Amino acid sequence: MEIQITKTTQAKTKPNENELGFGRLFSDHMFLMEAVDGVWQSARIVPYGPLAIDPASTVLHYAQETFEGLKAYRAKDGRILLFRAMDNFRRLNKSCARVCLPELDADFAYEALVKLVGLERDWVPSQPGTSLYLRPFMFGNDAKLGVDKASNVQFCIICSPSGAYYATGLAPVRIYVEDEYVRAVRGGLGFAKTGANYAASLLAGVNAHEKGFSQVLWLDGIEHKYVEEVGAMNIFFRFRDELVTPALQGSILPGITRQSILTLAEEAGVKAVERQIAIAEVADRAAAGELLEVFGSGTAAVVSPVGELVWGDKSIVVNGGAIGELTQKLYDTLTGLQFGVVEDTHSWITEV
Repeated sequence: MEIQITKTTQAKTKPNENELGFGRLFSDHMFLMEAVDGVWQSARIVPYGPLAIDPASTVLHYAQETFEGLKAYRAKDGRILLFRAMDNFRRLNKSCARVCLPELDADFAYEALVKLVGLERDWVPSQPGTSLYLRPFMFGNDAKLGVDKASNVQFCIICSPSGAYYATGLAPVRIYVEDEYVRAVRGGLGFAKTGANYAASLLAGVNAHEKGFSQVLWLDGIEHKYVEEVGAMNIFFRFRDELVTPALQGSILPGITRQSILTLAEEAGVKAVERQIAIAEVADRAAAGELLEVFGSGTAAVVSPVGELVWGDKSIVVNGGAIGELTQKLYDTLTGLQFGVVEDTHSWITEV
């Protein structure tokens, strides 16, 4: 399928790179295509603007929607780099299958992304830590009520120049262990990147913020015993000589940054383990002096060090509230790869 390109006749003024924030500004163009009864058509890059949907659109009433998040980075020499972009489209297809949306040809979706980023390359900022955030998303768009898979589906990619996540440094955060609400259960949507998961997380997050915490640590939805995710990120614990993260069992998002960290930790000589982790084990091993580091991982932050976990009346202080050595090393390695400073030995980086 050919991708038609219609360039804008009213280019936007580029923003001040020191005032980007996240998700508030959008570039000149976007990619669109539709599926009718599972057949994709009308692939095009057009000027960024509103989408026309009916008030009865499927997505508005039944949340039939999936999305991804990745970034384009500007290297010091001006090259535009993508990090593991094909993995995002493979994961998107798994999310789509779960909510009865048609899968994409991952190679074609990647081609569309590259063309869009190539057209918008001047929107990729150059200040340290900044990037062009890329948001592919898909939604059911039937103009009718009734719970059923959509026959008409919209796929889009939009671009948003974003500021440095850690503008003032990689500071550890305080985390509240949530023991009332749950994010997901096995057999549900937990492994899929769909808006319903994020809506389910909002109330607990708001409550945690009001108590002075940065994020929520989710426990499993059945026993409220096992650690799952932190906020919208995967979670890692360093116990002595091993790095542990919860095993993927259907209720945890299979993070691309998560998988990269498992690989890089092993290469750094640290045993990387995926298994169930009870919150009681975390508390017990912290008391025994065996919990050395805790951090979250995700596209936006790369890694987010944790300085304190609060579980009921227990305060678990991690590494004296300071960032850990391994956390810093993983952050430096991953961002070095993304910005073209560290040699890519895994074929994770592609140049636009």
